[in-house]
Amino acid sequence: MWEQIRSNQIRSAVLVAGMGLVLLAIGYFLGLFFFGNALGGLIIALIVWAVLNLIAFFQGDNILLRLSRAKKVSRDDLPRLYNVVEEMKIASGLEKIPDIYIIDDPALNAFATGRDPNKAAVAITSGLLQKLNRDELQGVIGHEIAHIKNRDVLLMAMCGVLLGTIVILAWYASRIMLFGGMAGGRRSSSGGGSAGLIILVVAIVLMILAPIMAQLIYFAISRKREYLADASSALYTRYPEGLASALEKLGASTAQLKSANKATAPMYIINPFRKKGMAASNLTGTHPPLSERIRVLRSMAGGASFTDYDGAYQQVHGMGKGILPAPALAATGAVGLRAATPEAAQEEPSKVERVRETSDMMWRGSNYRTITCDCGTKLRVPPKFWANNIRCPHCGRTHRL
Repeated sequence: MWEQIRSNQIRSAVLVAGMGLVLLAIGYFLGLFFFGNALGGLIIALIVWAVLNLIAFFQGDNILLRLSRAKKVSRDDLPRLYNVVEEMKIASGLEKIPDIYIIDDPALNAFATGRDPNKAAVAITSGLLQKLNRDELQGVIGHEIAHIKNRDVLLMAMCGVLLGTIVILAWYASRIMLFGGMAGGRRSSSGGGSAGLIILVVAIVLMILAPIMAQLIYFAISRKREYLADASSALYTRYPEGLASALEKLGASTAQLKSANKATAPMYIINPFRKKGMAASNLTGTHPPLSERIRVLRSMAGGASFTDYDGAYQQVHGMGKGILPAPALAATGAVGLRAATPEAAQEEPSKVERVRETSDMMWRGSNYRTITCDCGTKLRVPPKFWANNIRCPHCGRTHRL
């Protein structure tokens, strides 16, 4: 397993370096065009890249959580969820339990973020917590814990920052070039009109292709890691059907995740972008096809090890080459499958109880007071409610505040 993590980290470092070279190439030609000196463009590109990467490294997790409108919860708020995260932390061997956040959104999704395993967080939507049973929730949390364990989250954040830098530079440079920069660029070119024209053409082509190339690299990193996270989740839970069933529910959901954007989309367990009122499509750049991921997990009939996942992957794709390298497979022994968790033995709450548990927590998190009337009605009082009493709409009884 460590060989696979190291291999992924090396490949990711190479891809990040490649994206950096694309950024430097943009800076080089923009420097020639606008300043008549490539060094100036390179320095600006490096400064922008360095500043944004420092921000991503030290504050990237907080930024992503704020963008997602996630609220931190404790064991007392959601003991069932906390217990599942703690179980997956122990199964994965993480040093510290990740912080837990809830996104108030009916869409079904989740993501992990953090600089390292000691400063990591798992965020899930309220819709996910309401819809999934314990086995399915374990599968999703195991998947996100695997991203933390495999050091995926920092690399994805760094790639996201670099991609954003490339897109921003290319966008602003193209606007400046189109609205007033062309004449000055041509005059500042030391090689004459033909040389200036060549630089202009190369700069325009590079600005068009650079965001596309960077996005393709970003997609390649993300897709590869989803397979390993699925395999790791199956190993931690010893129940691949849990994640498969969860992915099935996530794919069938038609709710749009309102807080997602292009920068955060690859962090989620499934692509959060879909047409309104439609289920998630298999055609997505940031994630492997959902139907394929589900088929691989459900083909793991022999066990829950990486070897079993790799064999299931080969079976689904009908080829002799798997997704995991030989050293990682050789280091893992046999891991048996477990049976589904008996709901009665685990006191699994019903769907209605899960909805109530989640909604009550979200109301408390927004500082609403809850008053239970004698007729059983729960009255939600906002924090800035001005009146001294409130009337129950069902039985008419008045409650003093």
